[in-house]
Amino acid sequence: MTRVPKQAFFAPGLVLVLVTIGGRYTLDRAGFLELAWVDLRVIGLIIALVLLAIDLARRPALQQAPTRREGWLLVAVLFFLFQIGSALWAPPASRIGPQTLDLVLLGVLVLAFYGYAVSDPEPVIRTTFVLMFAAAIVFALQALLISGPGEQGRYSAFGGGPNVFVRIQLLGVIAAVALYMVTGKLLPLLVTPLFLLAAVLSGSRAGLLAGGVVGGYALLKVRRRLKAGPIAAAVVFLLAVVGALWAFSPPEFTSLFQERFVEQTVQEQYLSDRTSIWAAAWNLFLTHPIAGAGLDGFFGEIGVNQMVEYPHNYLLAVAAEGGLAGLALLTTSVVLWTRLVYRGGARPQLTGLCVAAAVFVALSSLFSGDYYDSRLAWIFAALAAAAALPRAETPSREVVPVMRDREPVPR
Repeated sequence: MTRVPKQAFFAPGLVLVLVTIGGRYTLDRAGFLELAWVDLRVIGLIIALVLLAIDLARRPALQQAPTRREGWLLVAVLFFLFQIGSALWAPPASRIGPQTLDLVLLGVLVLAFYGYAVSDPEPVIRTTFVLMFAAAIVFALQALLISGPGEQGRYSAFGGGPNVFVRIQLLGVIAAVALYMVTGKLLPLLVTPLFLLAAVLSGSRAGLLAGGVVGGYALLKVRRRLKAGPIAAAVVFLLAVVGALWAFSPPEFTSLFQERFVEQTVQEQYLSDRTSIWAAAWNLFLTHPIAGAGLDGFFGEIGVNQMVEYPHNYLLAVAAEGGLAGLALLTTSVVLWTRLVYRGGARPQLTGLCVAAAVFVALSSLFSGDYYDSRLAWIFAALAAAAALPRAETPSREVVPVMRDREPVPR
C-alpha cells in the first residue's frame, strides 16, 4: 500500500480565472439595463471562495520549511489597505465607492490565487496556464469573427478595451510556451500566430512593446540552450504565416498596421496624449508628496475637468494618489517578492514562467490601465511566489491510501 496526496480541485481555478479575465462585467453589458447594479465579479468571487474553502479543507495540511517567506504578501495587503484608507483625504469628486470595490476585489483575488497554489503549486499553475491559453483562443476568435474592428479600427473582445485584449493574447503566448515546456507537445506553439495576429490588430503599441521586452529577455536568457534547427523552423513558420496573412488578409488589417504603427508612431510620434497626462500626475505628486491626493485623487482634481479617467501609468497613479507612503509600501513588496523568486526557488521553470507573465502585465501597466487592470500582474506574482517556496512535506494522516494488487502468497 502506498499513499498519494490529494491534489487541488479544478473548479476553484476555473471560477477564479473567469472572474479575473471577465473584468468589470455588469449585467447592463448583457442587455439587462435594470440590473446594471449587479457586479458579476462579486458573485463569481463568492462562488470561487466557497469552492476554494472546500478544496483546502480536503487537501493535506501544509508543513512548509521554515524558510518560507510571505512578507511581500503582507506588505502588499497593507499597500491595498493604505490605498483604500486614502479615501479619507480624497477630493470630493473622487469615485470612492467603485475604486474601493476594485481594490477589495483585487486584494481578495491575489490572496485567493496564492492560497489556491501555495500547498500544491504544480497542478494549480498548469491549470492556470491551460485556462489562459483557452481564454486567449476564445478572445481571439470572438474579436476576429464576431466583434470586428472598433471605431478606431482596433480589435477587442467581449466589450473590453484593446489594451486589455492585447494582454490576454500575449499571455496566451506565454501560456503556450509554458504548456510546451511542461508537456513537450508542439501543438500549443502552433496556435501562437493566432495570438500574435490578434495582438497586432489590437493596435496596442505599449502591450506589444512590453511583450517584445519580456520575449527578448527570455530568448537572451536561454540562448545557450537553443538549437539551430528548431530556431530556423520557427522563423520559417512565422515568416510563412506573416506572408500569408499579409497577402490574403482583408484591407482593414493592413490599413490598421499602416496607420497605427507606421504613420502615428513613426512619422507623427503620436503617443495618445500620454505625456501630458503623465505630467499632470507628476505635478499632482509634487503637490501632495507625502500621502498623495487620496484614492482616485487624479480624477477628483484633474480628470473630472479634462475627461481623463486615470493617469495611464500604475507607478504615477500610486505616486499621485498615495505619495511617498504608497510608493514605499509598493517598493517594499516588490523587493521582498524579487528576493523570493530570484533564481526560481524550488521550481525554477514554473517560477520563471509566472514571473514572465507578471512582468509583462506590469510593464503594460506603465502605459495603460488603472489599479484593477493590474490584477493579472499581482496574480501571476502570487503564483510565482508560491512556486518558488520550498516543497511542502505532506503528513501521512492527511493522505488517501491507494491499494495495489496483492502479490500471490507462496504456498
